Amino acid sequence: MQTTFPKLMLTHAAQRPLAAAMREKEYGIWQAHTWADMATQVQRIACGLHLLGLQRGQHMVVIGANRPWLYASMLAVQALGAIPVPLYQDAVGGECVFPINNAEVQLAMVEDQEQVDKLLEIRPQCPQITHIVYTDPRGLRNYAEPGLQSLALVIESGAAYAAKHKDFFQAEVDKGQPDDVAAMFFTSGTTGNPKGVVHSHRSLLDRAQAGAEFDKLSSAEEVLAYLPPAWVGQNIFSYGQWLCCGYVVNCPEDASTVTIDLREVGPTYYFAPPRVFEGMLTSVMIRMEDASSLKRGLFKYFMDLAKRVGTQRMDGKSLGLVDSLLYKLGDLSMYGPLRNTLGFSRVRVAYTAGEAIGPDLFTFYRSIGINLKQLYGSTETAVFVCLQPDHEARADTVGVPIRGVEIKLADNGEILVKSAGLLKEYYKNPKATAEVLTADGWYHTSDAGFLDSHGHLKIIDRVKDVGRIKGGANDGAMFAPKYVENKLKFFPFIKEAVAYGDGRERVCVMVNIDMEAAGNWAERRNLPYAGYTDLAQKPEVYALIKDCVEQVNADLAADKLLAGSQISRFLVLHKELDADDGELTRTNKVRRGFIADRYQPLVDALYTDKTEQFIETVVKFEDGRTGQVSATLKISDAKTFDPVQAAA
Repeated sequence: MQTTFPKLMLTHAAQRPLAAAMREKEYGIWQAHTWADMATQVQRIACGLHLLGLQRGQHMVVIGANRPWLYASMLAVQALGAIPVPLYQDAVGGECVFPINNAEVQLAMVEDQEQVDKLLEIRPQCPQITHIVYTDPRGLRNYAEPGLQSLALVIESGAAYAAKHKDFFQAEVDKGQPDDVAAMFFTSGTTGNPKGVVHSHRSLLDRAQAGAEFDKLSSAEEVLAYLPPAWVGQNIFSYGQWLCCGYVVNCPEDASTVTIDLREVGPTYYFAPPRVFEGMLTSVMIRMEDASSLKRGLFKYFMDLAKRVGTQRMDGKSLGLVDSLLYKLGDLSMYGPLRNTLGFSRVRVAYTAGEAIGPDLFTFYRSIGINLKQLYGSTETAVFVCLQPDHEARADTVGVPIRGVEIKLADNGEILVKSAGLLKEYYKNPKATAEVLTADGWYHTSDAGFLDSHGHLKIIDRVKDVGRIKGGANDGAMFAPKYVENKLKFFPFIKEAVAYGDGRERVCVMVNIDMEAAGNWAERRNLPYAGYTDLAQKPEVYALIKDCVEQVNADLAADKLLAGSQISRFLVLHKELDADDGELTRTNKVRRGFIADRYQPLVDALYTDKTEQFIETVVKFEDGRTGQVSATLKISDAKTFDPVQAAA
């Protein structure tokens, strides 16, 4: 697109000044901000930041929840030709040091006292930070740190500057060009320091527009912005496409009120990772377990009907007269109220991505009339590479290449992508850039997959993670750990899984139970427990997880390619894997190598004949303190299946 983010914002403000651009919920009340309001706010913040010394080409860190001030601040930074760098709110101080120093950040915009304290804590390691601007003054009245001031003061000084220099803001916006750097997003850093992914206005807006065209998005859409702004997907859905389409972005009051706010907003366009959809379904099933026998019976009847004919209906196929009438009755009495309870009564398009979604989970949502689809992309591709067309949504693919995308496969099965949405570079990392971008413009995704006969892309695993079983009956068989882990996570009782097997005779897995689902299951059976560690080691819970593992093995046995990846032994971890402990990335991806080192005694025990193993682990609490969790973990064998027999 031949434009920039600030220019698009000013276009909306000129053409539809009184239309709502954003809404935010504060003290239980939704408050609207028009496009004219946004333009005024952006101008004042930009002028205020100019007075603080922000220059064209400099980076500015932004840390906060989805709020109009955050979006206005990013637009203000871009209006000056500077580059916003959003960081994760829940990242600890130490995780912010590298991005801040790598980008030579001098100015930071943060939300509240917690984020101010985090930056002040690491300021000795980042001495170049001259200004820290905060939006919420609570708890900060007596702070006297140099360069610390409120956004209100920045806006006040900016308004005075704008009044005296009426042409300044527009002149700065006009200087911006489509190929200027628009933003930098840091990767998860699963194998080392995170990399700064540099994107231009053109790359981000091209993909935002291509996605909007694919699903016929318009200014009439309503979106709920609740995922971390530091994640590129949130930026595309509630920033890039917001400015391309001019629809309304709604900001929830708090992370704890998202479910309520979702029902109040009733978005028409929605995105969530599979884990969110899993959590919603788990809550529904838990409530149904506690319902009367009549309600449970009706629920089962209509859900069986939906499973049989609902997906055909969503795929645009005609139903028989009887099934059509029954489905309408089910929609009136069950599916409609359920969609309303979930907040999906108005959803026209819903997407999930990031991890594979379970076929049963995918079918459930589509069968009750929710147009849930999958997409494929990454930070480096500005998200949109493949999308699923309406009536062609399948659980085992991630869609077809959309406008402007070319895909080809390397000899080792790696997916290569070419599009206008590719990164410019990894910041200050030419070696890493050269590793992923070829001279003729192809991007190495590091994912292994293939295009099926219908032109849909199928993902197997990360190329580097696809391994081979060595020795034993399955010698030489393919091992795809992520594929195995995702199959386990399809069960509501399993929250996380870590699989090992490359270069070994068999596959072994460490599991995290889902505390809500497993806890509710235990309570219904009058099984007492004193917390996560206690519940995780109950024999009854092990039997429950063993059943899940063996169902996965039965599925794998029927897959000629991955039959050798069946799980021989497993254990249930004594603590939940946590990003604060370095076990997960901030986007909740498993750091498999780190976990193998951290829990080496457990990995060793899985590959011996031990039936239990003691482990002691240092954990970090939310307030920064550390402690220890210890337990003797049971190790259980699982039944595996003969491939020929399972496939017969």
